[in-house]
Amino acid sequence: MSTWANLGLQDSASPLMEQLIFFHDHALLILVMITVLVGYLMFMLFFNNYVNRFLLHGQLIEMIWTILPAIILLFIALPSLRLLYLLDEINEPSVTLKSIGHQWYWSYEYSDFNNIEFDSYMIPTNELATDGFRLLDVDNRVVLPMNSQIRILVTAADVIHSWTVPALGVKVDGTPGRLNQTNFFINRPGLFYGQCSEICGANHSFMPIVIESVPVNYFIKWISSNNS
Repeated sequence: MSTWANLGLQDSASPLMEQLIFFHDHALLILVMITVLVGYLMFMLFFNNYVNRFLLHGQLIEMIWTILPAIILLFIALPSLRLLYLLDEINEPSVTLKSIGHQWYWSYEYSDFNNIEFDSYMIPTNELATDGFRLLDVDNRVVLPMNSQIRILVTAADVIHSWTVPALGVKVDGTPGRLNQTNFFINRPGLFYGQCSEICGANHSFMPIVIESVPVNYFIKWISSNNS
């Protein structure tokens, strides 16, 4: 999760988030190069004393400043399109999780395992443990296996919500009457926090999501204990 004075992105916990960070750095490098070049040209114009009274046109420079930005845009567009297709690909998921957005909590269903269902509410500040995170901890965490392909189905029961976990690179809108899906792959154990990122009401930012990533054998034990 983000900490104080954290200017960069969160440490990734999935291959898709790693690719998103790489693309962010790639695009930022191009932006810095453009900014430095344009800034240098504008700065030098202030000290340019040369005047050409006979200059009427400049086809060459106009061709350059038309074609060059188009080539630069290709360097941004092609990796972006590749990443969009990667994010949308569903690769034979091992576990399917269904998430339903309500005001102001999430409901989860493990339909692969005898329909395990539970609601996940934010823990109020006055009931929070000493080591808990205010506005981020929930009473029922989502337990998922690491090193497994996870599919998540997202919908909403009332207004538009958005299931967002930055460390996993996942953001899926939950729309009433519509079922959206995406996939992710958690490559390390830990707790990963997220929140609803849609403006769906006064307390829309206080619909926390907590993913608990565990080894597969621990996940099987958790499923067994909840089925019994």
